[in-house]
Amino acid sequence: MKKKLLFLIAFCMFTTAYSLELFKNETNQIIDTWIWEKSIGGENNPYTSTPKTIGFTKKIVFTPDGKIITYKDDVEIRNSTYEITKGISVFDQLEHDLVTFEGKTYIIENIDNQSLTLLSNDSEGTRTIYKK
Repeated sequence: MKKKLLFLIAFCMFTTAYSLELFKNETNQIIDTWIWEKSIGGENNPYTSTPKTIGFTKKIVFTPDGKIITYKDDVEIRNSTYEITKGISVFDQLEHDLVTFEGKTYIIENIDNQSLTLLSNDSEGTRTIYKK
């Protein structure tokens, strides 16, 4: 019985450490400069906006020290903090990686070497796509 208990404790420790390492890797992936490509409104307000349709460019920079800097037409307009956590999505009630900045929380829907897709974690469900 003691061997099973020790095995269970060791198993839990290793799986927790593994999931924390995955979370750390996703956190590090967001640190970069992201250029806004388009935003797509949710079901209640369907629209698509792009730099061409809205008349300006936008980029965001996530820094390693927890800052997010927002630029409009290459002029800094905001400098605030961000936080990445695990949390529940309002859409599917499942746990996802979330990023919170400027008073709003987003689901990190996709992140890879070339693109970042953020989905607002509210009833609007606005999807914003950035490229490197």
